[in-house]
Amino acid sequence: MGEMRIAIAGAGSVGRSIATELAGSGHDVLLIDRDTRAIGVDDLPQVEWLLADACELATLEDARLGGFDVVIAASSDDKVNLVVSLLAKNEFGVDRVIARINDPENEWLFNESWGVDLAVSPPRLIADLVEGAPEEGLDQEGALPPLPGAEIAESVLHAESPFAGGPESGLAGSLPEGVALVAVVGPGGVRPPAPERTLSVGDTVVFLAEPEALGTLEALMAPPDEDL
Repeated sequence: MGEMRIAIAGAGSVGRSIATELAGSGHDVLLIDRDTRAIGVDDLPQVEWLLADACELATLEDARLGGFDVVIAASSDDKVNLVVSLLAKNEFGVDRVIARINDPENEWLFNESWGVDLAVSPPRLIADLVEGAPEEGLDQEGALPPLPGAEIAESVLHAESPFAGGPESGLAGSLPEGVALVAVVGPGGVRPPAPERTLSVGDTVVFLAEPEALGTLEALMAPPDEDL
């Protein structure tokens, strides 16, 4: 896959994580957010920023959205993500529009009538990964299979874990190369990564890992008295 021009609406933890991964893979990434608190140019030097409301047609015209290969609506507000998707597809003819679903009850709205080519729901994604992803491509509900060459791994935080009681950023910063934290399952259900959140004993952390990194990951997460 060659270099793509990708616009991401929403510079929260999800949008920024996506931007980091895509920019690191050599793609040209633009982050759009109207909240100045979300803007951290120094944190993501490879990413272009636009401080504006992604729901405004004028903003997307200024960004020249029609020149992008992919638009990702990644905000924490489903209404925003639907509007961005509709404008990207209908007004600018973007080939590939991907939208994040925050509330599973809104899932039925995220379809081609709103300009959405692929809708990603973190709760559904994790459920599909646990129950078994589709063998070929995407299913009708927009579930994503594991990435080629990567495996899903999970671990329950034990009482002796150095990460229990600390921020999620402490775990994310300690992960070996080739491993990414993709979800945390706790009493409140499944949630996407949120570096500022505190991890608790009993939380299940879900990773996407390259096969060669699994041994290092298991050693990192295992109880100290477990014989590896």
